Amino acid sequence: MDRFQEMQTFVAVVENGSFISAANALNTSKASVSRQITDLEQRLAVRLLHRTTRRLSLTDEGQLFYTRCNDLLHGVEEAESELNLRSGQPSGLLRVSAPVTFGITHLAPLWGSFLQQHPKVSMEVTLSDRTVDLVEDGFDLAVRIARSPHPTLIARKLASSRMVLCASPGYLQQQGTPSSPQDLAEHNVISYTYWSSRDEWEFIRPDGKTEIVKTRPRLHANSGDTCVAAALQDQGIVMQPDFLVYDALRQGRLIQLLPDHETVELGIYVIYTSRKHLPLKLRRLIDFLVDSFQKPVWR
Repeated sequence: MDRFQEMQTFVAVVENGSFISAANALNTSKASVSRQITDLEQRLAVRLLHRTTRRLSLTDEGQLFYTRCNDLLHGVEEAESELNLRSGQPSGLLRVSAPVTFGITHLAPLWGSFLQQHPKVSMEVTLSDRTVDLVEDGFDLAVRIARSPHPTLIARKLASSRMVLCASPGYLQQQGTPSSPQDLAEHNVISYTYWSSRDEWEFIRPDGKTEIVKTRPRLHANSGDTCVAAALQDQGIVMQPDFLVYDALRQGRLIQLLPDHETVELGIYVIYTSRKHLPLKLRRLIDFLVDSFQKPVWR
């Protein structure tokens, strides 16, 4: 068995937590993965993994070997990247993390074009609204929506998005239209769980002063789509990014509230680690995304 392949398989088992998950990641069978690990341990004459019916864990020797394998595999990837830079042909796997709604609505339509332009590149896209650790979770790039990027990471801005306070015509007919931020305390509101300020909504009044309102949500949801769907069903007032509600606003299914009060502006960024040699495949993807959002549809 090829030693390089054994190392790849071993690292995949450790990072995916099981033989089955590693087999899926490597597009092979569980039996093949198990056989390679067994052959590897026999050749090295050492046990690398503690196996139970519920989980796998590294032995001390396994931890040392995993670290060395990771260094070697990353070294090979960097060597290939340097050659790719010279040849101008990006190739290899790109692992990308993105928020769920933005990923489905605004990124998914772009991937086909990027892959068509770079036929030697493959992609693994993971959608999640949690903040991933690029190094620990093994991502090449993440798309994040925040007021500002994390200072320890490299970021390029794709676009801006403004939070929009809005509700359906049906809800406003039943409950009335708020005339000031403080009125929101008496309304049903629908709150996004991952919003950093949670139930405190921030506004800048026409006189330039900041006003923060403590709301009492009727519904919390960790999905912006769920929040908007509830608002469309006349269940309350939402504060969601314009990239999510622009269609409903344009169609009149949602009405913007307090338009003279400025709301939080967010940046949409591509985030990546500060590697010494940026792989060509990643450089091309970053440039592609920046170019794709020159004129955001929600603006």
